[in-house]
Amino acid sequence: MPPVAASEKFVIEKLVYGGDGLARVQEADGRAKTVFVPFVLPGETVEAAVVEQKKGFVRAGLERVLAASEARIDPPCPYYLRCGGCHYQHATYEAQLKLKSEILRETLERTARLSFQNEIRVHPSPPFGYRNRTRLHVAIAPEFRIGYFRYGSHELLAVRNCPISSPLINQAIATIWQLHAQVSSGLNEIEFFANDRDDQLLLELYISPEADPERLKQLCQSLAEHLPQLAGASSFIQSPGRRYLAPQDPALLYGVSAMKYQTRFAEYTVSAGSFFQTNRFLTDTLVEIVAGDRRGTLALDLYAGVGLFSLALAQRFEQVIAVESAPASARDVEANSTPNIRVSRKITESFLARSQRTIRPELIIVDPPRSGLGERVTGLLGKTSARELVYVSCDPATLARDLKALIGYGWQLRELNLIDLFPQTFHIETVSVLEREKRSRVSAHK
Repeated sequence: MPPVAASEKFVIEKLVYGGDGLARVQEADGRAKTVFVPFVLPGETVEAAVVEQKKGFVRAGLERVLAASEARIDPPCPYYLRCGGCHYQHATYEAQLKLKSEILRETLERTARLSFQNEIRVHPSPPFGYRNRTRLHVAIAPEFRIGYFRYGSHELLAVRNCPISSPLINQAIATIWQLHAQVSSGLNEIEFFANDRDDQLLLELYISPEADPERLKQLCQSLAEHLPQLAGASSFIQSPGRRYLAPQDPALLYGVSAMKYQTRFAEYTVSAGSFFQTNRFLTDTLVEIVAGDRRGTLALDLYAGVGLFSLALAQRFEQVIAVESAPASARDVEANSTPNIRVSRKITESFLARSQRTIRPELIIVDPPRSGLGERVTGLLGKTSARELVYVSCDPATLARDLKALIGYGWQLRELNLIDLFPQTFHIETVSVLEREKRSRVSAHK
């Protein structure tokens, strides 16, 4: 089987999840080999250099566009094509939304054999300045740098600003560059979290065990003097592999360890280390889609985080059970709860296994991590008597896998929303609404 030429012309058929375009080359034996090329658009003819060859596919790096799509534009970010943070800045925002819808629909068809005939409801975002949370890597040798990894590598690309991040976060990045001489060894990453008004900021510093706490405190104090919007900073210790050393609580370096985040539905305490949605423009939209005008006696909010959906549901349900096992988020959802919210710190699987015979929720909300629900949780959800299930997903592949399982338990996909929480990137956030006929619910419960 002859190898693909080192540099070749390709016609891009479509985009796939992950940001790459897909082309095909004909092998000598008549079979087609798949080629993945980044920073392209469907229908384009491009020249690309092969960077990796596998038995079933080839990866190539874009060299030049020979025939451009009408949707191609000049990316506004000076770091684009080098930075690994964004993937679609070369396309108009309207084209990005269309591409994501097509990728979502195809993923469901390919992975779950699910042909969703209804319209995918698309909810757009302002395309830039939307992130309220941004995490950057830090290096001090051979010179100071703060930024993202370069595309396809773990080499640090220094950036002075990030167009998809909020104005306050960009102000904070500029301040750190100004004070970079005070940054000492052991500081690996900084996560910036801005509140709803973009006028207060929390920092999470991810550090090596040998980092000097006093020098970190001095750095945070200097940052606060130059950036009065800094409400607090906390540090988390990382192992050499940059994984958390558990169990451990963050160490407070400056100010407070939590911040208030206001939405149209409620005010939330969000602590360092807690999960909260990252698009500052679509938080209310997301809650509206998930909670809607649903009401009843009992709702479950699984993987509840700080209670983003729980507080909205509590306004229409007699009782809400919020299930959250992560310590920081569990503490926050307890602090945020109203009297009709009960918090369980159990892992979702354990909660469902122990409570399936004792509670009868009418509505279940699930917002799992990127890995999705998995076989055990979908099986337990198949036994529930709930009439409606709302699934918030950040990965269409694991969503498709889980939907296939849930449909096998009698659930039907009624509504599919694409909420574009991450413009300029390949990431796809969805809200799927599933329901089950009464006969199926009774049968499953038995």
